[in-house]
Amino acid sequence: MVVAQRLNRESKEGQVLAVVVTFNPDASLLDKSVQALIAQGCRVLVVDNGSSNVDSIKFDASSVEFIRNEANLGLGAAHNQGWKYAKEKGCKYLLIMDQDSVPSDGMVAALIDAYQLQATHNKVSAVGACYINVENQSRSFFVRFGGLKFQRKYIEEGVVEADFLISSGSLFSLEVIDKVGGMDENLFIDHVDTEWFLRARHHGFKAYGVGHALMQHGLGEQTHQLKLGGRKRNVPQHKPFRYYYIFRNSIALYKRGYTSWLWKWNDIQRLAMILLMFGFLKSPRLSNLKMMGLGFWHGLIGKSGKVEF
Repeated sequence: MVVAQRLNRESKEGQVLAVVVTFNPDASLLDKSVQALIAQGCRVLVVDNGSSNVDSIKFDASSVEFIRNEANLGLGAAHNQGWKYAKEKGCKYLLIMDQDSVPSDGMVAALIDAYQLQATHNKVSAVGACYINVENQSRSFFVRFGGLKFQRKYIEEGVVEADFLISSGSLFSLEVIDKVGGMDENLFIDHVDTEWFLRARHHGFKAYGVGHALMQHGLGEQTHQLKLGGRKRNVPQHKPFRYYYIFRNSIALYKRGYTSWLWKWNDIQRLAMILLMFGFLKSPRLSNLKMMGLGFWHGLIGKSGKVEF
């Protein structure tokens, strides 16, 4: 309790900037997330990527900063805007949050505590929260690379090493971002976080998942729950255009020398599962296949950035 109180005081001194990237958000859910972040002592920066409902995004200017991009610049660009803003304001940590992620009480303090503890004896890239799927209230897992497939690490308390984290709910040190570099804006959406963690891992930094740092989080437009290996797995289904970026950016990262060969092998298996499930079993199959194929081809020829369909 004493540690949590001390860390909350630290975050209230402006050491943590929470950057929330928005694109056509649910205004009430976004406000809930922002208010929860403010209550935990964060400075909050909302970066809007050209939302059509931007007029519905309103906050108290004294507690929330707002950057409005006229067009959708992608997640990487928006995260980099947050990183640069945090540097300008002299913050120590950057916390990335999705527009549909709502932190539970004490999440920020738990992340800072875990980061500081691990940083005493490791080179830490970031620490990440465990999320609760809003659709079925199941807990997420953290990921390690495996010889056969991605290994899922389920924890409820404590800290576990992870080979990469999802960006939402991840706490980064500004000092480490300065060393590793910012997000790759050319990836636009998918694998932006994966690429950064693979790059940080190549430089000797380790990521950690924090089981008792919790948030509510949405996985996708629809989530399918499958029972594999005796455990239920949540498989998010996205709109067809997202499969373009998933396949294109995977192929792009396979060609980079610093990405782990184990990750490549595990990710190939993931793409095969996505192809089978959403290319042949779940509608709209034809649209999904078209986007997967185009993404695969563009990955091979090196096309990057935002693509208009």
